[in-house]
Amino acid sequence: MEPNSTQKEPLLFLCHRIPFPPNKGDKIRSFNILKKLNEKYEVHLGCFIDDPFDKQYVNTLEKYCASLFYLDQHKTLAKLKGLRAFLTGKPITLPYYFDKRMSQWVNRTISQHTIRKLFVYSSSMAQYVESDDFKQLSSCERIIDFVDVDSDKWRQYAQKKTGIAKWVYEREYQLLAQYEDAVCAKFDHSLFVSPDEASLFLQRQPINQQGKVHGLLNGVDIDFFEPNSAFADEALLPNTPYIVFTGAMDYWANVDAVLWFVNYVWPIILHNNPHALFAIVGGNPSAEIQALAKLQGVVVTGRVHDIRPFIKQACCVIAPLQIARGIQNKVLEAMSLNRPVVVSTMAMEGINAQSDDGVVITDDKEEFAQACLDYLLESNANERAIYNREWVIEHFTWQQTLKPLDKLFSLEQEVSS
Repeated sequence: MEPNSTQKEPLLFLCHRIPFPPNKGDKIRSFNILKKLNEKYEVHLGCFIDDPFDKQYVNTLEKYCASLFYLDQHKTLAKLKGLRAFLTGKPITLPYYFDKRMSQWVNRTISQHTIRKLFVYSSSMAQYVESDDFKQLSSCERIIDFVDVDSDKWRQYAQKKTGIAKWVYEREYQLLAQYEDAVCAKFDHSLFVSPDEASLFLQRQPINQQGKVHGLLNGVDIDFFEPNSAFADEALLPNTPYIVFTGAMDYWANVDAVLWFVNYVWPIILHNNPHALFAIVGGNPSAEIQALAKLQGVVVTGRVHDIRPFIKQACCVIAPLQIARGIQNKVLEAMSLNRPVVVSTMAMEGINAQSDDGVVITDDKEEFAQACLDYLLESNANERAIYNREWVIEHFTWQQTLKPLDKLFSLEQEVSS
């Protein structure tokens, strides 16, 4: 595909997953950053497609890029590639996302377009532009968006495992942390999804690296998540008051959150309200999640065309995250649609809204259950004065949160923390 503009400075954008459609956490962030960078730069995008469903959106994505290169990623093969890490002493993440064809395209694109600005989304893609062996990299400005401190997720996973699994996860935590630190030392700026994430990462960094680390908040498309909109899928909704959890249901942290809720909170809710309904809404539900559909009052929808009506009509939206890093888009989206949210402390990290009539923050199963029961009793919670959308508009529009990108590659000026 030919560049769509000769007036913009070229920029290489590497992403571990195609940043479209923006229907899950990492893709929402990467797409909005891509769209923002496209305003100023001629973007050359390299990415993987790990879900065949997303391939239909390649043509839509091309309008945001001067050129687009993608590779299909087969998860089983990628996992086998990841096992090479045990022979090389690397974190599993690196061989999982390495492909020689991607490396060749990166080097060719940098040379052909005389690219001097690189934006890397996620630590797994830094391997393509972190080696000083490629001489042109020495003159490039390199920015990485780690998003979350991924190594700390592996630390959290390790705490929940035993035996060989615990050893594998602990190994990945240690080696990935070392790699993250090495990338930070080589790159010009390291971005994280919130000041809290940036602060966590800074604890590991020497003083001379700390000025490179910044928070860049997530945002919400408040026009898309507008509570007064009419939605085509409303006829598919449950016809009784319900609680909802939304998210990619093959993602460990989401699976873990739903299992915690079903095991510890849902029995309390059913004991007090036998007619209660819990809808789990999101694509690619794991076998564990699919099995929950056999339980009383639990509905597993799988992928839906539009998640908004399921949020809009829910009595409350829950986010009982037990393993988490960064800002939870699912919480921001629910708040933008002005729905009550019942969340764990981890799920509210970085959003920092306070408990009120529309926000309940608790890690206690009894309190979590009681909050859900209260909202169910009100049928649709519109009887309360809910100010969640106002909070989002004040703090989390993409226009506000991505403003630091305007100065991202001006190294004389600091990126806002």
